[in-house]
Amino acid sequence: MAWQKMLYSCCLLTVCLTSVLAKPPPDKKDRVHHGQDLSDHTHDDKQDFQYDHEAFLGKEEAKTFDQLSPEESKKRLGKIVDRIDRDGDGFVTQPELKNWIKHTQNRYIYENVDKNWKDYDKNNDGHIAWEEFKNTTYGYYEGEAFDDLENKETYKKMLARDERRFKTADKDGDMIATREEFTAFLHPEEFEYMKDVVVTETIEDIDKNGDGLVGVDEYLGDMYSPETGEPEPDWVKTERQQFLDFRDLNKDGKMDREEIGHWILPPDYDHAEVESKHLLFESDKDKDSKLSREEFIESYLRFLNEARSYNDVMKQLRPHQEL
Repeated sequence: MAWQKMLYSCCLLTVCLTSVLAKPPPDKKDRVHHGQDLSDHTHDDKQDFQYDHEAFLGKEEAKTFDQLSPEESKKRLGKIVDRIDRDGDGFVTQPELKNWIKHTQNRYIYENVDKNWKDYDKNNDGHIAWEEFKNTTYGYYEGEAFDDLENKETYKKMLARDERRFKTADKDGDMIATREEFTAFLHPEEFEYMKDVVVTETIEDIDKNGDGLVGVDEYLGDMYSPETGEPEPDWVKTERQQFLDFRDLNKDGKMDREEIGHWILPPDYDHAEVESKHLLFESDKDKDSKLSREEFIESYLRFLNEARSYNDVMKQLRPHQEL
């Protein structure tokens, strides 16, 4: 049935992360939300500018620009500068550059939202009401109608959980999601105001005795279900020690809400902040703490072109300067 397919899709989109593997390998389920690095390349300007290149464009888009001529690269860069310059004053500031870098790195999120938007905005009004989402995902099954389904309690819990998350994402409380609110619903770990609901859902997944806390056995049980008679793997012993040393901060034997939040949504190194300051410093020729279109174009090899040696790029950027 169509609603069942939609229900399955919803399961994949939520943060409902259940314990699943009997003998997990090293790539076991990780609940921790890790901030993305901006590139897989080493950030070393004397080697090449590939890190800056991918940070500015995103990894996939960078591959496209690598195939362009210098003239086409400069033309497209000019259009990108117009998009980065949100206030339209003709200059790009460090905060605007940071926001652009974060946008390019989160492109996969926006693509996911775009894909799902078409499924849920049934009346094409540019918003998604809770009723649209609920009816598309669960059909018209609710109340006693759930009694006709297998695993009806699971479906009821999923519906209640989605409704709670939708209400949290819906800042103005009208139960009609804007695109930003729907993005927060699908990807709550990316939004500070959604942190509490992510913690709540994590506790519901792991807390087996219902005390609202997560003990070491519940923590390990989320990742590992031992087979009868098998010795505890080394990685499980390591995770047990991690819990004692770093998860249970107040050493009371359990993780409370604050400790769980610190675990799954840790304070992160702000890659976009650091990279935007680096790009501004290196490209700001008149040192006025902002970049003009001309400064962007002059430094286009740093932003757009394929990896080259430092000296080769500098010769093109500053052809008359002795290196």
